[in-house]
Parts: sequence; structure tokens; C-alpha cells
Amino acid sequence: MSEAPATAEADPAGRGLRRSLGFRDLVVYGLLFIAPMAPVGIFGTLDARSHGAVALVYVVATAAMAFTAFSYAQMVRVVPQAGSVFAYARAGLGPAAGFVAGWMVMLDYLLIPAVAYLFSGIAMNALVPEVSRWVWTTLAVLVTTSLNLLGVRTAARVGFLVLATEIVVLVVFVVAAAVVLARDGAHRDWLSPLSGDGTQGAFALSAVIGAVSVAVLSFLGFDAIASFAEEVTGGSEKVARAVLFCLVLAGVLFVAQTYLAALLEPLPSARLAADPALQGPAFYDAVDAAVGSWLHNLVAVSKAVGAAFAALAGQAAAGRIVFAMARDRRLPRALARTGSGVPRAALLCAAVITTVAAVWAARRDDGLDKLVSVVDIGALTAFTLLHASVVGWFAVRHLGGPVVWWRHVLLPVLGAAITVAVIAEASGTAQVTGLVWLAAGLVVLFAQRGRAGAATG
Repeated sequence: MSEAPATAEADPAGRGLRRSLGFRDLVVYGLLFIAPMAPVGIFGTLDARSHGAVALVYVVATAAMAFTAFSYAQMVRVVPQAGSVFAYARAGLGPAAGFVAGWMVMLDYLLIPAVAYLFSGIAMNALVPEVSRWVWTTLAVLVTTSLNLLGVRTAARVGFLVLATEIVVLVVFVVAAAVVLARDGAHRDWLSPLSGDGTQGAFALSAVIGAVSVAVLSFLGFDAIASFAEEVTGGSEKVARAVLFCLVLAGVLFVAQTYLAALLEPLPSARLAADPALQGPAFYDAVDAAVGSWLHNLVAVSKAVGAAFAALAGQAAAGRIVFAMARDRRLPRALARTGSGVPRAALLCAAVITTVAAVWAARRDDGLDKLVSVVDIGALTAFTLLHASVVGWFAVRHLGGPVVWWRHVLLPVLGAAITVAVIAEASGTAQVTGLVWLAAGLVVLFAQRGRAGAATG
């Protein structure tokens, strides 16, 4: 994180992306997309599901997502392209699999920013109720899209300031929690966040695993780092290190804050499980009771601003995926146009789709629930193809030198098993949406093949 800013390297032909990102910039984009305090909103749900072992849930979730991060690191070294999983699956499994991977991850990258924009709009509407939340949502889209159009380096600088503010708020929470715990003691046993609070019976590994299927969704976004592979100085090894570093750092932050929040939580996990209405505000309620409403408000404002800039990172990643697929003629060629090293056409396309989804949801009472229920299925499907592409590239096609079985087969297979298990645990709405989106992608793919066959016939 201490690396000096990189010097911009423009594409001399003016057709490609501008290389201007350093290691710090990559980590900023990854953490912005994830959000350092991502567990706040689902803390109560995880605490109830895991029987109080919420910190252990994030330890296991970090280990589970490490398989995906490792596969990203493997593929970005050999396929350092902006298309991320689209490029990796195309190289390791073939053009059709590449299209499916890119198509599925687009569902995630286009809708996660919409959720983040909507969350920001809801939070700002709570602070200034005279202004409708759809107006705040639209304003957030306009500000962050403008930053993205100015260039990846400019957006990274502003994003760094926002991320630094979020980290400061997290540090304030940690210090305040430590002071309260040292002064008043904990409501639960000091080891309970790792072993359960005992109010729902003995420790149950199945309960922890069930909660992990939800917790892994907090990490979605670190993979966006790989989509900037053509804009980083110093080679793809830097991207691989940033992916792994971002995941580990996020895991440490998540474990620390959920451990402290669990010790401050005045309600036992059994009470949270019995009354789901208490789960959503559980983190804030614990902070209110232990520290005071001032910290609640500080965290809430930080989450509102941070959500908008999480959307900035997501929109930037979505633009790179659209750009790469258009460059490969899998989407309209016009979307591959760049200006001053910025994929402006792809960014504007992503912004329009995201804005429509976010404003539609902002005008509905159940809009947030509708979006949240479907955003993750695309990424998890793409992650599964990512793991398969590692096996395909190294073990099947033998393009990466000698096969190291634990690295090129065992770990990717375990990673794919984890992502498939999480997909199986997803809601029925998410699964159906994923299947419909996949079916639409297959129609596009077959139509493209039909046109290609007619052109060569």
C-alpha cells in the first residue's frame, strides 16, 4: 500500500487502455468494491445462523474464497487481459465457455453497483428525507460515472480518499469497542465468536457452514482487480499479488469487526434466530447499546458514501468486461471504442443499465430485496468456470509448463466445489434468475455462431 504512484503509459496507437495503475490503486479498487465494513448489514443474520460463532464464519469464508483468489492469481499471470474470467475461460476452455463466463459475471457486475447506488440513496434519504431516494440514487450514479469517464487513475485517487475515510471509521469502531469491553466487560464469553454462545445448543459445524454460504457474498468484488490487468504498470504479477492481498486484508477486517460486535451484542443468538426482524439492525443496536448513537450515525454515513464508491469500482469493472467482450466481437463492436485510454462506450453502456435497475428499485418498496436476491448468482457461476479454466489451461492443454497437480488440479477442483455448494444454497429467485440470464446468453451465443456460419458458407 506504500507503493509510489505509477507513471502513466499511454497506448501509442490510441486504441487500447492506458497503463497507469500501481499496486495500491488495485487494492483500493478491490476494497472499495468489497467495502471494509461489508458485514455490518448481515451481522445479525450470520450470528443467528451460526449459533453465535460469527467470527469463525468469516475465518472459514476467507479460507473458502482463497481458492477463488488463488485461481485468479494463476490465470492473470498467463492471460493478463481486461476481460478477467471472460478471457480466462476463453483461453482455458474455449470461446463458448469464455462467452458464458463473461455473460454470467456481467449479471453480477451490472447489478451489484445498482444495489450499492440504491443503498446509498436510501441512506441519504434517511438523512435528508425531503429529497426522494431515487434522486439521491441518480445523483450518485452521475458523480461516480463522471469520475470513471475521467480515467481509471483519477477515479482511483478519489476512491483512495473515500476508502481511507471508511478505514478511519472502522478504526474508531474498533477503538471504541475495545474501550467499552475493557471498562464494562463482554456480554458473551470471550471465545464465543469463535465457538458459539451456547444458547442454541452445542457447537454445530453444519450451522457454521450454512452461514458461510451467506458470508462469502461479502467478498464479492475483490475479483474486480483482475479486470484492470491491461491498465497496470509492472506486469500481471502485480495484479496477482493485489488479488491475494485484498482478500486476506478484507478477511482480517471482517473477522476483527464481527468478533468485537459479537462481544458487544446484548441479545443471545437464539433470540436473534427466533425474531428475524432483529437481525438486520443487530450491529447498529449493539453499537447503540454499548457505545452510543454517535458511532451508529458515523458508521451509517460512512456506509452511505462508501456504497456509492463501491458502485464506482463495480461500474469500472463492468465497463472492462463489456469492453473486452466487444473487442472480441462477442458484443457490439461499438462498445470497444476508447478515448484517452478509457473504455467510454462500455462504461456508458454499463452506467445506463445500472441506472435503470437502481432507479426502478428505488421507486419500489421491495426494490432492494428484489435486487439483492439475484446479484450474486452470476459471479458464483463465473467463479466455477474460472476454476475449470485453470485445469483446462494447465492440466488439459499443458500450456503453462509442467503440471503441478495440487496447484493446477486439486485446489481449483476444491474451489469449484465450494462455489457450486454456495449456488445450491442460494435462494430460488436467484437460481431462477441465473438460469434465465444463462438461457438468454446461450441464445445470443447460438445466434452469433449462426451468423458466423452463414458468413463463411
